[in-house]
Amino acid sequence: MSCCSSDGTCSTGSTATVDPATTAVTTVYAVAGMTCGHCEQAVGAAVSALPGVTAVRVDVPAGLVTVSAAAELDETALRAAVDDAGYELTGRA
Repeated sequence: MSCCSSDGTCSTGSTATVDPATTAVTTVYAVAGMTCGHCEQAVGAAVSALPGVTAVRVDVPAGLVTVSAAAELDETALRAAVDDAGYELTGRA
């Protein structure tokens, strides 16, 4: 049983609200060529540097990069950032 109601109030006395203006757009991309922790750091840093990016999660074994941003990212800029880091953005996963 949840302590929170659908209106964002909580039986513990605190409130939880979601501001639609701060809701992130999250997209998962496939990236080829990642094999180790250095790859994870390089891709993460390259993608994090793009304007509007709020979070990046790199899953090396799966070859996936999850990107949260304030708005839909320019895929051309994302592809260029990943390519400049030495990897290949192969598309959305």
